Amino acid sequence: MNLVDSHTHLFLEEFAEDLPQVMQRAREAGLTHLFMPNIDSTTIAPLLRLCHDYTGYAYPMIGLHPTSVDANYRRELSVVQDHLDRPDFVAVGEIGLDLYWDKTFLDEQLDALRTQIDWAVQCHLPVVLHCRDAFTYIYKVLSPYRHTGLTGIFHSFTGGTEELDRMLSFEGFCIGINGVATFKKSPLPALIPRIPLDRLVLETDSPYLTPVPHRGQRNESAYIRFTLDAVAKAYDLPPSEVAEATSKAALSLFGMQK
Repeated sequence: MNLVDSHTHLFLEEFAEDLPQVMQRAREAGLTHLFMPNIDSTTIAPLLRLCHDYTGYAYPMIGLHPTSVDANYRRELSVVQDHLDRPDFVAVGEIGLDLYWDKTFLDEQLDALRTQIDWAVQCHLPVVLHCRDAFTYIYKVLSPYRHTGLTGIFHSFTGGTEELDRMLSFEGFCIGINGVATFKKSPLPALIPRIPLDRLVLETDSPYLTPVPHRGQRNESAYIRFTLDAVAKAYDLPPSEVAEATSKAALSLFGMQK
């Protein structure tokens, strides 16, 4: 089976000591493409270095993560803008809203999100959206872009039926499912059959959201196999069929085909 990890942060310091082994395990697990969202100005250099070292296997995005938005966010956005003309970026991400930890910079997060979506539309790039405790806000931000041709991924979806249906109403978007689908009390297995298979993409969000049976450990791209099994079980389909469909969806979204 060929697999795609549509969202992994293998360039972070958690992988500094054994990155070659992590990448080898990813290849052995059947992963053909790794898509890597940026976080802020401090991560651009290691992100690009990894993607250069693994050209044709790891692909970078550029964006400002909402948890990195603070009083100096405009300076951070200027760094993102300066990098947008690089031809190797496949998406604008990871961008979005995060009100789980702090709502102090809500207005700044909203402005940063709108600004980066505008850039994505102008550059004809998909977006990868982070949304935590902010669904109503992010839905309102996205609504004016419904007919602009904007595409993207709702990364790490953990909402309910209403949120899912409203997200699916944006026809150019896929739903990102990761290790949360393997958690014992996760509602995702019941919701996954509502997602058209050609609009679901697999992700790990490494080093975070490690799936069962490795929960509590550092996550890595090879562990996408456990999410694949959980998704296949939810659809009552062979894992090979789900792997093929989700890989095709991800590669199509990012502008490349097998």
